[in-house]
Order: sequence, then structure tokens, then C-alpha cells
Amino acid sequence: MITYDFAHIDGSIYSYLYTCIKNDILSGILKPGEKLPSKRTFANNNGISTITIQNAYDQLISEGYVYTIPKKGYYVANIEGMTRSIPNADINYDIRIPIRESFEYDLSSNGVNPDNFPFSVWTKLSREVMSNKKKELMEISPTSGIRLLREAIANHLKSFRGMLVDPNQIIIGAGTEYLYGYIVQLLGNDKIYAIENPGYRKLVSIYKQRNISCKYAYMDDSGITVEGLKESKADVAHICPNHHFPTGITMPASRRYEVLAWANAAEGRYIIEDDYDSEFRLEGKPIPTLFSIDECEKVIYMNTFSKSLSPTIRISYMVLPVHLANEFYKTMSFYSCTVSNFEQYTLAEFIERGYFEKHINRMRLYYSKQRRRIIDKLEASQLKEVCEIQENDAGLHFLVRLDTNQTDEFVISKFKEKGVKVEALSDYYLTEEKEKQHLFIVNYSNLNEEKIDDAIKIIEETVSGFRRC
Repeated sequence: MITYDFAHIDGSIYSYLYTCIKNDILSGILKPGEKLPSKRTFANNNGISTITIQNAYDQLISEGYVYTIPKKGYYVANIEGMTRSIPNADINYDIRIPIRESFEYDLSSNGVNPDNFPFSVWTKLSREVMSNKKKELMEISPTSGIRLLREAIANHLKSFRGMLVDPNQIIIGAGTEYLYGYIVQLLGNDKIYAIENPGYRKLVSIYKQRNISCKYAYMDDSGITVEGLKESKADVAHICPNHHFPTGITMPASRRYEVLAWANAAEGRYIIEDDYDSEFRLEGKPIPTLFSIDECEKVIYMNTFSKSLSPTIRISYMVLPVHLANEFYKTMSFYSCTVSNFEQYTLAEFIERGYFEKHINRMRLYYSKQRRRIIDKLEASQLKEVCEIQENDAGLHFLVRLDTNQTDEFVISKFKEKGVKVEALSDYYLTEEKEKQHLFIVNYSNLNEEKIDDAIKIIEETVSGFRRC
């Protein structure tokens, strides 16, 4: 007769009983074809209910460890050939996951301070969506995303960026990296893509992973140059005209028309306009987007909620020219939208009810004060004698030029030794000819206010140390 110790178990009795019988079958204690006790007998001998026995037997039957013969009982199945697991074994394969370094003071992080996320409003809207949109939440989202969110984005672009957009031109995706894949499929992977130099290195990795030929076009004080585009022989220019990362350059209107003229000069040329942090232009009105002044359907506009809300939201969108939108629906409508309905409806309500605009206004004020606070502290410190702050009126970072004879790599390594992470502009040059400008990036979107003074003090001491070298 099978008996088990039920005096000290962790979890449900049914789960414990199922595990005990399964382990006895796998270890050979219970042989193939051996009859198991009836539910009533098993229950009486172990002091548990027949329902518990039934649940354990049913689970074993569903997994193929036990079979039943009507009016005869339950029997152990022949499990020869089935995978036999070792109970409570620790499996540890040599899978090497990259480990990110952590620093006490990170001036390179583009994250968002959790204290600034509108958790209370988001929670309220999430509950309302769960209560009021049960049917919609269970429906399959269109390829391009739910219409309610696309309409909300279209209205936001009209009021904030002066863009007149049909909601059907908007394609929603889980991050811009995913949407780049759509673009490659729409335009073809035989095209040459030009990326700003210096520029965002991750773009190179993304495009090369998709077997795209990437070229690098140099910039001047007005942004990417037409000469650079021509030299690259590119078909597609991926640019950030409204606030370039990492230089912070905002492309003037005259250069925008020059770049558009380059795109119009040949069939099959396009511009990908990455407007990743346009909401945070701290002074003056935003300059019109390339998309809004494009009359020849050459611009693909891209934006994300990663900067305005949080990188973990993972909701981005692109606005396609009409002919590309039609091509998208014709050839790619079999794709499923990668953002859950739950998140889409919550974000749609957040935008439509005006919470997004209020959040942006609040964050713009917060970042403006944060920026001023850091700059004032730098100017009041001993670093004033050895550094020059290069300001611009957009985005969430600025550049600091350091007066030193040391290499950028040396400076960065010394800061790291003290727990401070910084990045140099030279790190973002995509070719070997790096300009040694000694320009360092200060990203303050996730910089804890309480740590600013400590970070500046450490930087002062570190700079003082290696300047004596």
C-alpha cells in the first residue's frame, strides 16, 4: 500500500501527492502496469479526501504517467523514452549573459526618475480600462495598433508639432528598434542607409543585424551635411534634426530644406526623422518637423514615449507617407501589433484626457530647473576654471568641454575608478578619425538631486588629481 508523510508539506496536498507519485514512477519504485490504490482506499489509508486523490490522479493522467481502465482502476503507464528529470536538481549551463556595470553616479543614464512617473493617474486609468473595456481588451489589435490610440497621437501631433496626420498613417510598435524592422522591409534591404557621424551606435548594430549597408555622414554646426550624404551615396538618411544625440544640435530651417532637396533629387530616397525627445525643448517653440514641410512623401517620422514617460513603457510609433502606409497595409498587415491592448488603451486615455500634456509641462519645468541647478553648481565649483559648458535649448543633456592634455579614455577611466560614469563625444564617432575635443556628455534625466553635490565634488577631486599628472 502506498503511503506518504503529509505532516510537513509546503503547498497544497494535491500538488504534494502528485509530485510524490510522479517521482516514484520516474525512479522506478512504481513499475509500468502496476495498479494504483483506489481513491477511497488511498484516502482512508492517508487520511485525506477522495477529491484530493482524484485531482492528483487526473493531473498524472493528463501528463501521461498514469492511465485508467473503466471499472478496473488506475495503472502506471509505460514511460520508457520520456525525459526523466532529477528532482530538485540545480541546472547551470554556461550561458553568458552580459552584465552591466553599475555606478554610484551615472551621468550617462537616459532613464527616468521613478518619482516623476504619474503612477496615481496611470493606476486610475488602468483600472478604468480593465472595468470599462473588457470586450475591447480581448479583441485582436489591428496591425498598426488600436484606432483610439492612433487618433490620440494624431491629435497630439497636430496640437504640439503642427502635423496634420491621418490616424491610419500611424503605426504603433514595441519600441523604435522594432519599427526599424518594418522600415527595412518596406524600403528594401538593398538600400544604403546614412547615419549621422557622430551618432547613435546602437543604430549601426540594429541595421547591420538586418544586413543593411551603413555609411556615416559627417556633421557641421547645423547638423548632417548634404555633402556628407552625397559622399555616402546613401538612399536613406536616418537623422535627428530636432535634437541630435549626442551633440545637441538643432538643425535650422535652411538645412532642413537642403536635406529635403537631397531626398527629392533621386527616386527611392527617404529620410527617417527621429524625433525622440522633441517634447523637451526647454525654450521657445519647437521647429517644424521635416515631415510637416515635406511635400513629396519622402519623410518617415518616428517618435517614442520612452523619453516623455518611461523607457520601460516600450511604446513607439512612426508616421508613414501615404504611399508607404498603403504599401504597409497591402504587404505587411499579417503582422500582429506588438503592444498589448491594455497598454494601448491606457495610454490613449492618458493622452485624450489631457494628462499627457500636463505631464509634459510639469516635466519640462522640472528638467529646466534640474538643468539650471546642475549648471549653477558646476559654475560655482572649482571645475569652472577647467571646463566650459556648451548649452543648447533642447533635450535632456548638455556637453562639457574639459581643459586637459589627457585622452578621453584616460579621463573616463579615472572617473570610473571613483564610481562616476561619463561618456565622451568621441565615443560616438563611428569611424576611426575621432576628434579629440575633450567633450563629455552630462545626461540629467535620471540624476538624483541628492547626489549632484557629491558627484561634482568627486569630479573636482579626480580632475585635480590627473591634471597634476
